[in-house]
Amino acid sequence: MASKTVMINNETGLHTRPGNEFVSLAKTFKSAIEVENAAGTKVKGTSLLKLLSLGIKKGATITVHATGEDEQEAVEKLAHLLENLKD
Repeated sequence: MASKTVMINNETGLHTRPGNEFVSLAKTFKSAIEVENAAGTKVKGTSLLKLLSLGIKKGATITVHATGEDEQEAVEKLAHLLENLKD
């Protein structure tokens, strides 16, 4: 398993549009993707509704986990997307 923790800097956090970008990218990997919030709640990274249920706001720290053959690449690209969210 590969993991990377990032802080959300986007003023409006992780809402529908950037969440959809994340889910779309997550679905391109063979690895299983999970997102974990600071409270320890983990959700499937390929489900927009589950991702939005975490209520990720600006300043939140979240961890991306990936398990599978392309886990390292998945974690790096998804973390990069989260660190550079734009509205």
